Amino acid sequence: MGKNIGYVRVSSVDQSEDRQLDGIDLDKTFLDKVSGKDINRPQLQEMLTYVRDGDIVYVHSMDRLARNLDDLRRIVKKLTKQKVKVKFLKESLTFTGDDTPMSKLLLSIMGAFSEFERSLIKERQREGIAIAKKKGLYRGRKPALTPEQVILAKQRSGYGENKTAIAKSFGITRETLYKYMRKT
Repeated sequence: MGKNIGYVRVSSVDQSEDRQLDGIDLDKTFLDKVSGKDINRPQLQEMLTYVRDGDIVYVHSMDRLARNLDDLRRIVKKLTKQKVKVKFLKESLTFTGDDTPMSKLLLSIMGAFSEFERSLIKERQREGIAIAKKKGLYRGRKPALTPEQVILAKQRSGYGENKTAIAKSFGITRETLYKYMRKT
């Protein structure tokens, strides 16, 4: 009997993942709090090596697993080759590896719709920012760290504290911490 495995992804550390697999009885959950723009996500990679024949991977929706159609197909194919079922809850689709031509078509169509939707969102966002800039209303993203926090982070790093721990204490990613430490 296989395990029920959950894969959850949110785009940033301050987003909540609670709604994604709510009510599903899972043996193990893998959670990434990073952008889905590529497949180099730590928990996704760990999940891909963890799953075994007979397991079922539950994902809220296709766009949580991959942002583009090529990655979606590649990940689903990798899992189903290992005899792992993939269930997308929002789309009510399950892939098993012995899929019919119709299910392959559905994966391609639904994945393409997800990719198209993401492109439209980004385009509308860029247009909105351009309009706000023309009106003088756009100020950009609020800084993740204050100048005082940057000084404190540099001091802590200078004392040899682990940068991952420092970033976590400020509620930011390690890469964001490095970005601030390089600025000054």
